[in-house]
Amino acid sequence: MKVYGVVMAGGSGTRFWPLSRQQRPKQFLNLTGGDAMINEAVARLRPVAKDGIFIVSSKSQREGLFQVLDKSIPKDHILLEPAARNTAACIGYAAIEIVRRYGDGVLVVIPSDSYIKNAEAFTEALSLAVERAAEQDAIVTIGIKPTFPATGYGYIRYEDVPSPVKPVKQFVEKPDRARAEEYIASGEFVWNSGMFIWKASLILQKIEKYLPELYKELLCIGDSVGTEREESVIDSVYPEMPSVSVDYGVLEKTDGIFVVPADLGWSDVGSLDMLEAVRPSDGDGNVTVGEAYPLETHHTIIYTGGKPVCTVGVDDLIIVDMPDVLLVCSKERAQDVKKIVEELRAKGKEELL
Repeated sequence: MKVYGVVMAGGSGTRFWPLSRQQRPKQFLNLTGGDAMINEAVARLRPVAKDGIFIVSSKSQREGLFQVLDKSIPKDHILLEPAARNTAACIGYAAIEIVRRYGDGVLVVIPSDSYIKNAEAFTEALSLAVERAAEQDAIVTIGIKPTFPATGYGYIRYEDVPSPVKPVKQFVEKPDRARAEEYIASGEFVWNSGMFIWKASLILQKIEKYLPELYKELLCIGDSVGTEREESVIDSVYPEMPSVSVDYGVLEKTDGIFVVPADLGWSDVGSLDMLEAVRPSDGDGNVTVGEAYPLETHHTIIYTGGKPVCTVGVDDLIIVDMPDVLLVCSKERAQDVKKIVEELRAKGKEELL
């Protein structure tokens, strides 16, 4: 059976502001020093998704996407959403396009903005998942073996059978610290990576069963695929789709799901403090990008896109200096950067977003 990659690349990355902007979100940035995150995601998929890779992104980010995206991706494999409608719509859109163009196949669906250090283990985990999805018409996800009691990730509880592909017992929402510690101690949980492997036909069947309104709209798109009216149909139908995650809308209601627990050196790079996961630190635990001079400074992230940044006697800060704005933030409040974005939008400062 053919295997296709689907890279979800429509997020806005508000917790990564001011590096991430509306027209140049996090997934278009080179955060690792290698390539743009979206291109690194494409490169990791190639060994498994040998029959083609599709990108699903936002129509409003089209210009930035085409500037950075690997030129080997065919233009007709770039699917642009006219409105953000969460992951169920995004995945359904890709599935209906692929089915109508090429017939059924296994879809390997991944986010565009995750960091994975161990590419070989990633390929191995995906290969196991693709095999199970193809042979048993199953839904398979990749679970990340936890390294600390994270409260910012969802968890998956699994049955510890001898096979490397484990039956899922339960999807669990983001826990508090005490509950996360219990999960880690039990050895029965992995982090939910947001990576899914399934046949295109199967996920469309599940959407039809659990999200019939969304499925109806997807059929409208499917009927227009390959015609002159395809773009206009998508523009009219997509904004009317229900906005729901595939986890909540489908997976939490479905039995018989499998997970491949894997140690990938993974991070979702969800907020600025996660730059520590993708960049090396100095002897004082500081991560610096650009010209920075930290003196008697510890565990601080400094990112400068222009002038030198000097610090003296500070700890646990995030400093991002851009040509048009400066952010200084306590590292423990990194998740709250999105609140600044909301405040700036409320005050009409769109030019900073």
